[in-house]
Amino acid sequence: MKPAPFDYYAPRTVDEACALLSDAGGGATLLAGGQTLMPLLNLRMSQPFIVVDLNRLSALQGIEDRGSEIRIGPMTRQCDVITDPLLARELPVLVQATRHVGHHQTRNRGTIGGSVALGEPAAELPATTMALGASVEVRSTRGTRRVPVDELYLGPYMTTLESDELITDLFIPKWPPHHRPLFRELARRPGDFALSGAVGALALNDTQIERASLVWFSMGPTPMRARQAEQALAGKRLDDVDIDAVAELAVTDTAPFDDQHATAEYRRTVGRRLLAKALHEALARKEEAA
Repeated sequence: MKPAPFDYYAPRTVDEACALLSDAGGGATLLAGGQTLMPLLNLRMSQPFIVVDLNRLSALQGIEDRGSEIRIGPMTRQCDVITDPLLARELPVLVQATRHVGHHQTRNRGTIGGSVALGEPAAELPATTMALGASVEVRSTRGTRRVPVDELYLGPYMTTLESDELITDLFIPKWPPHHRPLFRELARRPGDFALSGAVGALALNDTQIERASLVWFSMGPTPMRARQAEQALAGKRLDDVDIDAVAELAVTDTAPFDDQHATAEYRRTVGRRLLAKALHEALARKEEAA
């Protein structure tokens, strides 16, 4: 099939893009990497009146060290996230998770902001940015505001962003230098959406866990924070961590579903084992480094 007719604009400035969104009155959609949008247009599952192409906006690209946090432009390609030395050093779990997004070819076009804005419940990047404590800065003709990723998602493909708002920045706070990343997912094939996945990080000192962050993906209608497991890990001595009990507790903060790919019970079972393995790996790396 071919897309329904629409008007196409390629603004040169962020202000111009915001004006187009405002004038469209909710009838515009944004083109970033296009890896999701183009199939939807071709199948006529999305029929906007206006497509606003962000690919000429250099202000929305790039990765910068801002001291206590890292700024990533939403139009930064996923392949650039993978190869960036600053992110590899400061936020290794973001690099690890991005390697599992789609395929090499799609990562050359796909953007980090596009994935975060879309809110696919089974996608790696919304969950990873949530786990890292990220926030997005969004702009419209009405002004600018910052939204924690924890407060961004309402349901599948539903966010708290207004129709005239554009993500202009993604800010991720730096974690302590010796924090331990956690990432595990199960997919039918490499590049497929995960059937279950967990991502997070542990901030450790010599004897205990100072801070824990754990987020599920493909385990409910949005990325889902495992709050009870985070609380159980925080302040715990390393030798006292009951990994299986923590994984069991984490699964209680999920709401998986049955579909053609897997049952809810299968997702719970797999998720429990994935998180247990991820915790084993993170704590083993700490022991080896000691």
